[in-house]
Amino acid sequence: MTDDGTLQIRDAVEADASAIARVHMDSRAAAMPYLPPQRRGHAEVVAWVREVVLRECRVWVAVRGAEVVGYAALDGDVLDHLYLRPDVRRQGVGTLLLDEVRRGSPGGVSLHVFQQNTGARAFYERHGFVVVDTNDRERNMEKLPDMTLRWVP
Repeated sequence: MTDDGTLQIRDAVEADASAIARVHMDSRAAAMPYLPPQRRGHAEVVAWVREVVLRECRVWVAVRGAEVVGYAALDGDVLDHLYLRPDVRRQGVGTLLLDEVRRGSPGGVSLHVFQQNTGARAFYERHGFVVVDTNDRERNMEKLPDMTLRWVP
């Protein structure tokens, strides 16, 4: 925890890459057990975060004390990633990250979510996102049905 026990949202830096990768991997495993087992190890995911996510997106991290407990990555007006450490879910961390994303994209935000990911779908719908289309598995590497959601202020 920080000195006063609060959560801080800040811009991510390259030094956060390893922690972001761990959050990403742990969150996907916990929240989406229907996905195929992760084929990439931690070092490969760290390299992807450093070389792709941090270079192509605006990225924020949620930090308690010195620990990254969540992150969000915005590419233009598309929310590419919003992942939380499993032990901080349902504590308002995702909402704080999403609020930062919306401030970073005042004209609106789109995202893709797996149709099976009912928890994420409910989270986004509670925050004013609406379904704008569905897809039968052609546009993601996991080959799972997904949907596009959009929030407009």
